[in-house]
Amino acid sequence: MNPWRGLGGLPRDVWVLSAATFINRAGTMALPFLALYLMKQMGLGAAKAGQGFIVYGLGAMIAAPLGGWLADRFGPLKVMRASLLLSGLLMLAIPLVKEVRGFFLLIGLWALVSEGFRPASMSILTDLAPPDLRKAVFSLNRLAINLGMSVGPALGGFIATRSYHGLFWVDGVTTLAAWVVLALMVRHVPHPHHEGPRPGPLSALRDPILRYFLLAIIPVVIVFFQHEGPMPIYLVRDLKLPESFYGSLFTINTLLIVALEVRLNLATSHWPHTRTLMLGSLLYAIGFGAMVIAHTPATIIATVVVWTFGEMILFPGMADYVASIAPKDRRGAYMGLFTFTFSVAFSIGPWLGTWMLDAWGSLILWPVMGLLGMISALALSRIQNRITEPSGRGDPQV
Repeated sequence: MNPWRGLGGLPRDVWVLSAATFINRAGTMALPFLALYLMKQMGLGAAKAGQGFIVYGLGAMIAAPLGGWLADRFGPLKVMRASLLLSGLLMLAIPLVKEVRGFFLLIGLWALVSEGFRPASMSILTDLAPPDLRKAVFSLNRLAINLGMSVGPALGGFIATRSYHGLFWVDGVTTLAAWVVLALMVRHVPHPHHEGPRPGPLSALRDPILRYFLLAIIPVVIVFFQHEGPMPIYLVRDLKLPESFYGSLFTINTLLIVALEVRLNLATSHWPHTRTLMLGSLLYAIGFGAMVIAHTPATIIATVVVWTFGEMILFPGMADYVASIAPKDRRGAYMGLFTFTFSVAFSIGPWLGTWMLDAWGSLILWPVMGLLGMISALALSRIQNRITEPSGRGDPQV
């Protein structure tokens, strides 16, 4: 049976945006290998290499609410195009810098321009489809992301064995190719505009429903980002597995998503948000927590399969929940704060994981990650739903 059944009838621009996303993600390799780049190319220790993720995370923390606010003000398509162009050019320049401080400065700038793409992208996808097709649109976008991720990190594993600089150059070229697609093929997309005084980038934090949700997901998103920092070090340095094996785990993760995510989300579309988000968090807790007993390629792959099912359930559910509680003319701001939360977790997660791995070892690291996932599962079991008025304005009905 067609695993992508249910995606028919989506607007043309949704498909073009997804094609650009696929091209961009097919070159994603610099960030997954950042820790190894800093250790092997620049001679830093694991803990110092983990600081590279803090720098990126800080830039992303600024970019997320700012990018969402700019998307509401100028339109998300303009923000997406600018993000791809500037980040592509920066990635071409980053390998030319040999000094650590200068390298970290460019990493921060790269995060600042590249992470503005995420809230703008989620905002425009919400604008392009009615609520009954929203999950299908988010599923197609994630399908494009994960098809690309099945190529990028796996290819990056082989490129890294020959040239760590090549990781940034290939990533930059594909980012610029995605910019060309958006610049030439996507028409003007109508976007609701706010009437009256324009709220600031962080004003959506006044919404207690959004605020509780963002706090609830931080622990499980910290768990999610362990695949960026400590996981490759654990596999390559501690278990003596090749870089190519770490890269191939992304392929396994992505192939499962490509084959199963659309059908899984259609089958569970009637579930309440509490059930979806709680189950996804629990599967992340089990998958990463079980890494404490995973010492062979087969057992490591088994843990990846478990948390991949968590990803397929949790991530579309989170995006749909934020879209469902956001006023129409402030979707960029809400999505910006949603992605801001990911940036906070990204600035903490890989650094925390690499520090714990060095200080206390894998016997402490992985059970702690399992506990964090369970904390989010408990918190998400208590979220509230809300239906906004059709105009997107007025008081929410809780």
